[in-house]
Order: sequence, then C-alpha cells, then structure tokens
Amino acid sequence: MSYYYRLGQIPPKRHTQFRQPDGSLYHEELVSSYGFSGIYSNLYHLYPPTRIKKVLAPIPLRIERKEDFPLQPMHLKTCLAERTGADFLKARLPLLANQDCVISICNPSENTMDYFYKNGEADEVLYVHDGSGYLFSPQGKLRFVKGDYVVIPRTTVYRLDFDKVEEVRLLITESRAPIETVSRYRNEMGQLLEHSPYCERDIHPPQELVTEKEPKETLIITKKGNFLHQHLYDTSPLDLVGWDGCLYPYTLSIYDFEPITGRIHQPPPVHQTFQAANAFVICSFVPRLFDYHPEAIPAPYNHSNIDSDEVLFYAEGDFMSRKGIDRGSFTIHPGGLPHGPHPGTYEGSIGKKDTHEYAVMIDTFRPLYLTEQAMSYLDENYPYSWLV
Repeated sequence: MSYYYRLGQIPPKRHTQFRQPDGSLYHEELVSSYGFSGIYSNLYHLYPPTRIKKVLAPIPLRIERKEDFPLQPMHLKTCLAERTGADFLKARLPLLANQDCVISICNPSENTMDYFYKNGEADEVLYVHDGSGYLFSPQGKLRFVKGDYVVIPRTTVYRLDFDKVEEVRLLITESRAPIETVSRYRNEMGQLLEHSPYCERDIHPPQELVTEKEPKETLIITKKGNFLHQHLYDTSPLDLVGWDGCLYPYTLSIYDFEPITGRIHQPPPVHQTFQAANAFVICSFVPRLFDYHPEAIPAPYNHSNIDSDEVLFYAEGDFMSRKGIDRGSFTIHPGGLPHGPHPGTYEGSIGKKDTHEYAVMIDTFRPLYLTEQAMSYLDENYPYSWLV
C-alpha cells in the first residue's frame, strides 16, 4: 500500500512502553517488507505472537507441470468448472505458473475455515468473480463482494467467511513480488495522480478491529517452500488492540476502475491496475466508450508479444474481439506468436460506440507453463479458430 492507515489504540511513539490496564505491556510486532526498507505496519497484541504450542507435520504441495506442451494459443474452458474442492485452501486449482506467479481458480464447496492461513512467500490477489463475505485478519474485518480485488500482502494471517459458499468463484494470483499500485499513477509523495483510473477513495482497508481477548488455541497454516506448514498457537492472531502503517489487506473494485479512452485504439497498459516489479501486471477491462476518430477500428489490432505471455480471464459480458468465449473462460496467448481478433470481429467492430465487458488480464514477463490440472479444461480447437 502507498498510504497510512490506523485502527484501534496505539502509543504516541513506536517501540515505547504501551501498557495494558493491569500494568503489563502490550506486545508490539513490526510487519515489514524488504527487510526494514519497504512498507510496514506496527501491530499491538495482548499476547506475544510467537507462542507456538505444537508443530504439526507439513502438508506437501505439488503443481504438476504439463511437460512438452507445444507453443500455441490456448483457451481454458473453466466456465465448466463446478466446485473445485472443499474449503478455501483445498479448492485452489492451479492452472498456470512460472517462477514469479501462480494463477488459480477457487470454487469452494464448504465454508469451513476453522484455521487461519498465511502465504509466507507471496502476495495474493483474489478477484471475486462471484460471491461475497469477510476477510478476518489481525488488521481487522474486511468486507468483499463481487467484482472486488482483495489484495493480501505476504505473511498476512487471515481466514475467509463466505456469505453463501455455493456462489463463490475466485480467481487467485500469487506473486513473488509485492503487489503495488502502478508507479506512473503516483506522484513523488506516493499519492495517486489526478489522471489515475482510481484513487485512494476506491481503496478500502479493514474498517472494524476484531479483538479476541481470551487465549484461544488456534491453528495457523503457512504456505512456504512447496509445503503447507502447520503451527498450533495457544492464542488467537485476532488479539490486537490497535495497529498503524501502510501494510495491510484491502479491496479495490473493478467497478470503480475508470477507463482511459482515446480517438484511436488504446494499448493494454491504459487498463493497468496493479504492478508486480518486473514480473507481471494486472489489468482491468471495463465498460467504456470506443475510439471516436471517424476512421477508428475499435477491435484490437493484431500484435506480437515478444516479451510477455498474455492471460485474459473473461468475467462478464461479450468480449468483442473473441468468439466462443464464455463467462469464466481463460485465453492464453504466449510470447513468440502473433494474436489478434477473431475473423469477422475486426470489420464488425467498426461503427460500434461502446463495450460492456469485464475482464482481468495478467501479462507476465517470463513464460508461463500449463499445469496438468488445467488439461481437462483445454479447448483443443482454439489454436485453429482464426481459420473459421
């Protein structure tokens, strides 16, 4: 995050005595990035956050790479995916990955997070395709609804409570690099600029602190190094009386993204929503007016990505440059091959005034590989769909 926020009680100065009503000290925890040089928050606990009661056996994680897969355009018909597993962790289905990120869908069937989870090595972005609920973390209670990006910094301890789990469909991106607002949208003080497609008013941090005052045995599952590590603590992570800083989970709705348009077709960077260092970007395609040059062609031109793989997740509406794509589908156009609008859509877009689709694009700067788990959704005819 790029701006300061606080909830609850905090002392006037960091790293100074802050006492409970009985005279004992509150327990300060610094949660920091890039060692001590990046953004951070200071958390104030009733109990030390270090009280491990028992270390349980780690659970191995495996992403099975599809070996020897040919270079080709791909369509994953994940619109066909029903429930992908039981709870939030078990329902994660990885589809694409590289050394920088993992892209998964998650359609859980059970609302049974009787534990807390944290990703010990990656930031997470949950795009809420369907459903709603609450994220509970030490920093407070955070509401999320359909269309929200839920940005969760690494090592954030959290659990999700869905309103109606049978409605939930999530797109999850795990990032080795920190997820940030776009640097060209910010001034030198970190404030979002006037021409940014969203502003601080659209970013929603936790609004309510939840403090569990009594000790409570709690399981925290930590993802790190291809394992889910299990630690039983004798206190709850929700024992905060206050915190402040710039590192916390937040939501940003795709419905609050204000599109940038022009006289002629604008390139994908105008849709950028987040950045992850030199690893990838996340973009939001939202309803917008088409180009207004009298000779404009609204459909995107053919293009070759020489240094990125392009992933599009189709959330809502009719995407005017594609045929045979359903709500909840993915297309993947890898670097090294040109791609463009399907036959008829280029000419057919002329004269159209606006579009009403929503889509999430993830452009990675290192090649993605397809997982074995993704193969059951692969549309084998998609590479030849430009011949029709």
